[in-house]
Amino acid sequence: MNLALWIVAGLLAVAYFVGGSLKLIIPKEKIATVRGGGWVEDFSAGSVKSIGALEVLGAVGLILPAALDIVPVLVPVAALGLATIMVGAVITRIRRREATFMVGDLVYLVLAGFVAWGRFGPESFTG
Repeated sequence: MNLALWIVAGLLAVAYFVGGSLKLIIPKEKIATVRGGGWVEDFSAGSVKSIGALEVLGAVGLILPAALDIVPVLVPVAALGLATIMVGAVITRIRRREATFMVGDLVYLVLAGFVAWGRFGPESFTG
């Protein structure tokens, strides 16, 4: 179980780090032209950048605290934060009637929830 949690956390960290970095670097108008990027029309440019920053911080929080053994309880907190972001993403997709893209958001939500559950519970770093 520990290995599965590390693998899922690592994959999520890469995905969120890349996705968050792109939100920080690419202008909102350009993101809107990408397939599935229409959601940015519902948010200000600052909000999109904030979401990107939170995703990058969450990605770092999934790996570094445990890898460096410095406050490893931040790993499930980061996973819970990313799951919360994905709840917002799913709600946005529902409002925009974008069921196709919502499937991906639900996958990320489930995976982040799995890491949060595993690290708060059976494979906690504190136990």
